[in-house]
Amino acid sequence: MAKDGYAVDLIDPVERHITTARAAGLNAELGDARRLAAPDASYDVVLLFGPLYHLLERGERDQALTEAKRVLKPGGLLAAAGVNRYASLFEHTSYQHLHTERMLHSISTILERHFHDGQKAFTKMYFHRGEQLLQEVAEAGFERTAVFGIEGPTWAMLKAVEQHTKEPLDIESGLFQSAPTAARLAEPYPELLAASSHLLTVGHRP
Repeated sequence: MAKDGYAVDLIDPVERHITTARAAGLNAELGDARRLAAPDASYDVVLLFGPLYHLLERGERDQALTEAKRVLKPGGLLAAAGVNRYASLFEHTSYQHLHTERMLHSISTILERHFHDGQKAFTKMYFHRGEQLLQEVAEAGFERTAVFGIEGPTWAMLKAVEQHTKEPLDIESGLFQSAPTAARLAEPYPELLAASSHLLTVGHRP
């Protein structure tokens, strides 16, 4: 975005990320999405790419959304990413991992409880259903909300092919080229959100 001429401020709680961003010439500061230092109504767009899936408690996610709305100008755009509740099930099926008792327990826990506690093998992560993510954004006071599946319903198929063939997946192949078409075809059907790995919800500050 910065290369396209937009003024971009990055707020991140991880110092390593800030160092990398500054080395690339970006304006980046340590911070917390739940307590932004920016003044009211100071941004045209806010991208929440991380907070809603790294904050396990609903109240903390609400804080992040409230802060995003506060710093947006009236009519400003929010784009908030979430990780699908079923992403780990599809991903580890493509990796052929579900034959182990440990992985079965881990995936079952995510499906039942919506989160991974970060105690083993992965960071803390919250997993949304599409309608749930949309509801959280709407209840935070955003208008004209919508939710989209980012990868679409064929991503796990592509990952499986990539994992279990000797040659890299050809981006010119019919299978690869069909993936974005499938994602666009799926957009009008909310039930197909469950097949995408990541979700994107958009909304506007009143």
